[in-house]
Amino acid sequence: MLTADDAATFERCMAVGGIALFPSDTVYGLACDVDTEDAVERLYALKGRPLGKPSAVMLFSLDLALHILEELPERARSAMEALLPGGVTLLLPNPRRRYPLACGDEPDTLGLRVPALPPPAAALRAMRWPILQTSANLAGQPEARRVSDVDERLRAHVDLILDAGELPGTPSTIVDLRAFAAGGEWSIVRPGVESEAAIAGALAGL
Repeated sequence: MLTADDAATFERCMAVGGIALFPSDTVYGLACDVDTEDAVERLYALKGRPLGKPSAVMLFSLDLALHILEELPERARSAMEALLPGGVTLLLPNPRRRYPLACGDEPDTLGLRVPALPPPAAALRAMRWPILQTSANLAGQPEARRVSDVDERLRAHVDLILDAGELPGTPSTIVDLRAFAAGGEWSIVRPGVESEAAIAGALAGL
């Protein structure tokens, strides 16, 4: 069970350019400050991920995400409210090209995560810091549902490990909402923990 002190330590780790192994609502992830170039480069090198490949930006509060992304059309914001927090990564238009280190070769698209944290990890809801987040596995390896499932080469080189026990182990569903505001179109880019039927139900009528 994570504590308020754990959440504060996580935030300090991000503030000083560290890399953390942490629990989400789906699988264990790696995180760093989204705007610190050295930290992002180190995280990508550790994971064996090409720098141009986009990663998600994770916020731990829907209200904060809506406040930051104030430029999004009302229909897109309604979709965010319908799907978040939850086990989805939303691909959203990024007209202001926010968070370029996370967006990589796709600066006009923002991948957004707001997790529905389980009780053992709920203390992280106090986190007010946007992070760059990617799954805690080497490129091509399976996702980790437990800290012990994470490759030792990763565990040995992160600056902080937060253990909230066993997670569901299925990654987030990636939902493309880039055309949703204009015509209500959406698609699933990667199946995951949230079903297509559940997403369709949440978006119906918006």
